[in-house]
Amino acid sequence: MTTLLVIAKEPRPGRVKTRLTPPFSPEQAAALAEALLADTLRAVAESPATRRVLVLDGSPGPWLPPGFDVVPQCAGGLDARLADAFGHCEGPALLIGMDTPQVTPALLTVDFADHDAYFGPADDGGFWALGLADPDPALLLGVPMSSPETGAVQRRRLVAAGLRVGDLPRLRDVDTAADAAAVAALAPHGRFAARLDRYTAQGGTARR
Repeated sequence: MTTLLVIAKEPRPGRVKTRLTPPFSPEQAAALAEALLADTLRAVAESPATRRVLVLDGSPGPWLPPGFDVVPQCAGGLDARLADAFGHCEGPALLIGMDTPQVTPALLTVDFADHDAYFGPADDGGFWALGLADPDPALLLGVPMSSPETGAVQRRRLVAAGLRVGDLPRLRDVDTAADAAAVAALAPHGRFAARLDRYTAQGGTARR
């Protein structure tokens, strides 16, 4: 089976989901980030895996379910931090972020028998998932992050290395209030959707 990695930030006001402010306050944005993370970790906890690892910038809180190893993120850019996360693995590994609460155990159950890598594109041009049968940090180092070309560059890097790449469904991650509304509609029974509904009722952004 596969090691499942989640790379995340501790949900503290002013440090996470700052693009949700406004319309939400920094405290509300952090609470929404906590709900995002909780939904993501629940899906990972329910997925088959040899090991589950939270690669965390910050300290764990009550939102962390049992069964996870916690390792700190290294210093440096996102490419270096992602590469380092894979460096903690032996054997096949699938890495995701904290921004896709609509993810399901079925999406996270990948088979490396016929693929060397898996790639999950995101609507914003990045990627929400990256799987490697033989984790090699060099496959990520130097990939420009947080740009509309990030996903395309990363996938080309995998193909150029001669890897057989399996494509996962495209997902939308949560960066803006519009993203939050759209993603909550895709996972209406999760903690994120419930918290967004509560803040919307208090006068935040409208659900769509």
